[in-house]
Amino acid sequence: MKIKILIALLFASLSSYAQTSTENYFKLTRAGFQEKNAYTTTAFVEKYFRVPGNTGFNASIHYVEAILKKAGYKEQKQIESEYPLTYRIEKRPLKNKTWEPVNANIDIIGDPQPLISYKTNRNMIPINCGSTPTAGVTAEVVYLPKATAAEIEKLDLKGKIIFSENNPSRLLAMALKAGAIGVLGYSMPAYTKPEIHQTSIQFGSMKADSEVWSLLLSYAAKEKLKAACSKGVTKLKVNIETKIYSSEELTIVANLKGSINPNERFVFSAHVQEPGANDNASGVGTLAEMARLSAELYQSKKINPQRTLTFLWGDEISSTRRYITEDTTRAKGIMWGMSLDMVGEDTKKTGGSFLIEKMPDPSAIWTRGNDKHTEWGAGNVTEKDLFPHYFNDFIFDICKTQGKFANWTVNYNPFEGGSDHTPFLQNKIPGLLMWHFTDVFYHTDNDRIDKVSPVEMKNVAISGLTAAYTLTSANENTATTTVSQVKTDALIRLQTEFDLSKKAISNGKSVADEKHIIEVWSKWYVDALATINKMPVKTETTKVGSSIKAATLEIEKQTNIYLEDLK
Repeated sequence: MKIKILIALLFASLSSYAQTSTENYFKLTRAGFQEKNAYTTTAFVEKYFRVPGNTGFNASIHYVEAILKKAGYKEQKQIESEYPLTYRIEKRPLKNKTWEPVNANIDIIGDPQPLISYKTNRNMIPINCGSTPTAGVTAEVVYLPKATAAEIEKLDLKGKIIFSENNPSRLLAMALKAGAIGVLGYSMPAYTKPEIHQTSIQFGSMKADSEVWSLLLSYAAKEKLKAACSKGVTKLKVNIETKIYSSEELTIVANLKGSINPNERFVFSAHVQEPGANDNASGVGTLAEMARLSAELYQSKKINPQRTLTFLWGDEISSTRRYITEDTTRAKGIMWGMSLDMVGEDTKKTGGSFLIEKMPDPSAIWTRGNDKHTEWGAGNVTEKDLFPHYFNDFIFDICKTQGKFANWTVNYNPFEGGSDHTPFLQNKIPGLLMWHFTDVFYHTDNDRIDKVSPVEMKNVAISGLTAAYTLTSANENTATTTVSQVKTDALIRLQTEFDLSKKAISNGKSVADEKHIIEVWSKWYVDALATINKMPVKTETTKVGSSIKAATLEIEKQTNIYLEDLK
């Protein structure tokens, strides 16, 4: 009898263990995530100008490796399922040589103060730029504000430096043809507020193996050089030192194996390359601490994901795309993807806001009301590109819960693309982006560690991990709760769109067009509800299907009411 009681208690305990609530996952991640660890990793990574294969990129990969090993991940020898916690470093030869900056200076002859220096502006050297001779070069600079081909052809530029308020990469071919030895350019978008942040330079790139070097100027340097040129002939001394060499590309992948369906997985991705602190050292640091905490919680038996959790660090988009496409069997089991990109911003300093970039929903086509695109710009989304899925609303609601708890501002933007969420979507896998925008220091050399908030990284991580833990061990109750949540979100959205359509019609818009918008939103949410059927790890009952059917009928009923009213 005692044995039977013990067995019953054991099964009850295991059942409770497998069905840990989202609320409990919040408690575990809030208590366990060490933002100091994430910040320390971010500070290490941001020291380097990171290009795949170069010293800084590889050092960052190995720094993450050390964190994983210390946390209990074992190096994968054969297959990733050989241990519950594994990691591997994938090595691939680079098609082209890698590159890294060492030093650069521009001096105006006769001026004791340097015009600009790598020590203060490491983005002044475009990726792939070669070196000048060791002693540097001294040459006359010619200011051509627009620097058109017709203008350049009329001038004697042999042995001279072209200075233009254009992106210098566009002028390299013209400069070479004209006999110029180098190009100085300026290219800062308005949202970076260059007149205020006058020392910022956004990083750029140029064609490899070019016979002409190029450098980028800050607003302050550009204005100072313009003033010097306006006074007459101006000569510059330019020194550039870079390294260009053969190397290999590294990607690091860690796994916490699922206990029931290990071939189904949630994949987090954070890209290593790019020279900034927020972009994307903060993603690297945050994900490293998320992986460490996951191992700790697993080893202490506080979590037991029934599907696999995968953590990936590599080259933006390409590493994630390869992970998905190189193994078609593995790809079939990827159920969710999440990109961590620019997740650590101190928003009081950067001006950005935390955003969830949604999978393509109708707001990416009809962007109105409170929906708005960022300065990154809208993608070319059509109705055939829409991706109905519960993931949008599920993650947004998780983040809002953490936002309410931590007094953390949470927003979203319609789909735009451009980060590691896009390979998931391109391969029909639900994928979202966690990021911040608009950031006045975006891609600039003022994106340094002082603009990073440990608290912001913690809020992002808590939300991401809580969502992943919930989904990788989802049961019927998780699914039916999500059905109710998505239905509520759908009804709120339909009400919003109905109100906007009524106003649009009163302003002369087509009734048919406005009704179509309502219909597309309704269908999107109905189709999103249907995807919840695959959420539970075990799906042997019909409870979820019944709740989806009931929610669908309610949405369709309300949609018909709105369509009738729009007549």
